[in-house]
Amino acid sequence: MRDTVEIVGVNIDKVTFKEAEKICNDFLQQDELKMVFTPNSELLVDAVKDPSFAHVLNNGDLVVPDGIGVVLASRFYEAPLKERVAGCDLMNSLLEMAYTQERSIYFLGGRPGVAEEAVHNLKQKYPGIKVAGYHHGYFDQDEEKKIIEEIIESKPDIIFVALGAPKQEKWIWDNKDKLPAKIAMGVGGSLDVLAGRVKRAPEFFRKAGLEWFYRLIKEPKRFFRMMKLPKFVLLAFYDAKTR
Repeated sequence: MRDTVEIVGVNIDKVTFKEAEKICNDFLQQDELKMVFTPNSELLVDAVKDPSFAHVLNNGDLVVPDGIGVVLASRFYEAPLKERVAGCDLMNSLLEMAYTQERSIYFLGGRPGVAEEAVHNLKQKYPGIKVAGYHHGYFDQDEEKKIIEEIIESKPDIIFVALGAPKQEKWIWDNKDKLPAKIAMGVGGSLDVLAGRVKRAPEFFRKAGLEWFYRLIKEPKRFFRMMKLPKFVLLAFYDAKTR
């Protein structure tokens, strides 16, 4: 029985990072596909405006709060979340599991060359890691069919999808019955970090819950996206108080 809290219409799992790791490890021992989603405050605002996106998130098998804002807002509700579960960290844990358990992985998304660079870096860190394949995120319908055929043929255990939200979550949902994997996870910009194109916030910022501030300093163009944060707080406060 999953323990979740509904925040602005989306059910978020009340788990610690260690618990999320264990759940993912359990998923790897099963045969059917499990969908792992990592929404932050910005994505939950998008889900309020897009019911189809909220539907996809609510059908995820593990939905963790990738943002301190979601954790703080959960305190408006009777059963707050335990802690932030960063999607980038969870992806790295899955990569380590893939290596130690000899599971295969597939990367879909990013700009041309990003997935290739990520694979190169991975092989430096985990010599012999099984990479079933990879493809950038710029494709039309015909190319998409070929990508799915490649995934079906290569049978990866884990698929990391980096198409940006909500596209990546919807892509996983739309293709869930075709994918032969055990886990499909939306990873967004984490692929750029893995490729070395984007530097992640230092540990101090991450532990203080200020990774968003570090990213804003490094990428000022994110300012207008960050404007969704106060909107999310108001939405969550109203949602909690009107139940």
